Amino acid sequence: MKKIRVTAIGEILYDVYPDKKHLGGAPFNFIYHIWKILGEANFISSVGNDDNGKEMLSYLNSTGFNTKLIYIDKKYPTGTVQVKLRGDGTPQFTISPECSYDYITLNDAAINLIENETDLLYFGTLSTRSEISRNTIQSLFGKPHLKYFCDLNLRHNFYTKGLIEKTLLTTNVLKINQDELDQLKQFFDLQQFNHTAMEQLITKFDIDLIGLTLGENGAELYTKNEKNYYKTEIGNVVDTLGAGDAYAAILCLGYLKQMPITQINKPANEFAAEICMVNGALPEDDSTYKKYTKLLTQS
Repeated sequence: MKKIRVTAIGEILYDVYPDKKHLGGAPFNFIYHIWKILGEANFISSVGNDDNGKEMLSYLNSTGFNTKLIYIDKKYPTGTVQVKLRGDGTPQFTISPECSYDYITLNDAAINLIENETDLLYFGTLSTRSEISRNTIQSLFGKPHLKYFCDLNLRHNFYTKGLIEKTLLTTNVLKINQDELDQLKQFFDLQQFNHTAMEQLITKFDIDLIGLTLGENGAELYTKNEKNYYKTEIGNVVDTLGAGDAYAAILCLGYLKQMPITQINKPANEFAAEICMVNGALPEDDSTYKKYTKLLTQS
């Protein structure tokens, strides 16, 4: 099988709970899953020259995760998000301003990686809230050899219609939730019915595949010609943080392997459900990944 080469760019941060903290950030969560499933992945980000940043890099290096393109910012702190869980396990976020991931730039190694060693580039919108990281990420748009995966991840007021429009125009695979779809309906005057709005998005922005996650109600996948719905039963919900990133990882790999959407949606839902049953966005036990590695790396 041809090797799949995935690169993510964007935030790595600590999700800080009242009594603990976990590694997080949608691009990091996503690429961590890709790494665990494929055995390799690339990540471009930045941490501060502080205790949190040093702790992150030390831990990731000890696991074998490639940190060569996680830059150390001497001025701005490592990103943090204060997390409070509601009664149903869904998170409420308070995102710290002016973090190292707001100032991501590319060195020659990163540019070479994008040009020569990447098939798909993943990004979101949180790290484009600042001009520097936004310009960096947008400088990578429109490259004919790349596929682009956008996990919209609209947070607070860190986005504009213009930013989203530019983003969607380069996107091949889009992952959104219901709240984000509702925002897109307003921005782009889409029909209120979800299936019609999704068809309009695909046509308007020439998107290959859209995943609409619906929380405990499963997820819908849309292409130009097909639609699929799947829901898996979730056991004991501990924390839903990161479930969407898990879904995105399987969605991405299924797309790159050109799997039928009926064969993508089921494992994507199942993996997301497993993440809901652990603390934080990443499973502590690598055995969680075994069946997805088998499914997504077989020829």
